[in-house]
Amino acid sequence: MSTADWVKVAVEGLVVIGFIAIGVRTGGIGLGLWGGVGTLVLVFGFGLDPGEPPVSAMLIIIAVIAAAAAMEAAGGIDYMVLVATKALRARPSALNFVAPYISYVLTILTGTSNTFFSIIPVINEVAYKNKIRPERALAGSTVASAVGITSSPVAAAMATLLPLVEVYHYDLVDVMLITIPASIVGIFLMSLVMSRHGRELEDDAEYQRRLAAGEVQPPAEAADIELKPYAKRSVAIFLTAVLAICVFGFVEDIRPTVAAEGGGVEPLSVTPIIQMFMLTAAALIVLLCRVKAAEIPGMPIFRSGMVAMIALFGIAWMADTFIANNEDAIVHALGSLASEWPFMIAIAIFLVAGLTTSQSAATRTMVPIGLALGIGAGYMIAMWTAVVGVLFLPANGTQIAAAEADTTGTTNLGKRVVDHSFQLPLQIVWLVTALVGILIVWLFFGGHTPAPSVPTTTTTTP
Repeated sequence: MSTADWVKVAVEGLVVIGFIAIGVRTGGIGLGLWGGVGTLVLVFGFGLDPGEPPVSAMLIIIAVIAAAAAMEAAGGIDYMVLVATKALRARPSALNFVAPYISYVLTILTGTSNTFFSIIPVINEVAYKNKIRPERALAGSTVASAVGITSSPVAAAMATLLPLVEVYHYDLVDVMLITIPASIVGIFLMSLVMSRHGRELEDDAEYQRRLAAGEVQPPAEAADIELKPYAKRSVAIFLTAVLAICVFGFVEDIRPTVAAEGGGVEPLSVTPIIQMFMLTAAALIVLLCRVKAAEIPGMPIFRSGMVAMIALFGIAWMADTFIANNEDAIVHALGSLASEWPFMIAIAIFLVAGLTTSQSAATRTMVPIGLALGIGAGYMIAMWTAVVGVLFLPANGTQIAAAEADTTGTTNLGKRVVDHSFQLPLQIVWLVTALVGILIVWLFFGGHTPAPSVPTTTTTTP
């Protein structure tokens, strides 16, 4: 490539970064809107061919949020929170370990960290009443809830990843067999460190100052949740659909066969299976749990899910437009770096997730680059868990809610942006989870990437 070509690629890259920055400053749905503007500028201003929007991932998100919002309308989310609350109060002495795993499981089951908001007051209450430094459980649980996204079969980020790795013969179950054990180890080590982090509550200077000033309000005991009549049934329907997805993902032989591109037949991909089962679950909840279809769009999960989908649409489309038109230049520029230090791609995923505050956008932007650089799909899945970097900056709703709930002052958002209470558990979790995931791939998946099942421009190593 000539110097002029390199300059053009650099300017296009700056355009992408600039519109991401504007979208982040706008917040929420603005990330997707400005991503769309960036795509327009790249196509009309620089003459690039439009990239491919992540249609499969977007359809999965639509189906999943429809089912989850229907379950929420039926009271199913309240039932899950009630079960989690009982578990938290059952063993208060083990709160620093129990709370993160409960937060992790809630995210796995629902595909969103939004359910974590409901148990923040309970974690804070149990910690305060048992004189446990609230920061330990609150910060650890906040991070664990974000980690759950990479282990959930119905999370938006998982929906974004699957189409990228399925062509390398890694399906939903393969991804979960890598991410779940790795996350369990990462959360345990994080909880172990956090259980010893900071002074005990009674010895904390900031807590004593607030106590003397009358600024500490003992948290009130969370009121019992009044469940709707069909709450349990809605959870059963939703989780049955999730289980069915996992079974069909694990057992290829029971899937319907469809025509393969090269001729013959092949098992149906997991992607449309997720879409069909989630829409069916939503319909059954409406039918059997007396939920009015008109109520579903008004649910918080539906609103947050649609925002996430539009953010993914715009940002991922812009990123794919840039990457697809400059793949050779990107691979050439980063190829030697990736061959020498492959783990750099995990760091890049972490930072992009932190800057965009979107796991899905980071997935769609960085995973194709890693695959194009020749990094094995299994190893990319392991390093993909770095999308928990969305918590790198204290701008996530769960972080803000956890800090506001803790009136003792031990959980804080920091004074220098990156020195917040969530930084230590975040760094432990993402590094340990990624490294353990890499070990799992090396031990159990042969440490290689099979050739893609369809023609593609990406290159792979044997």
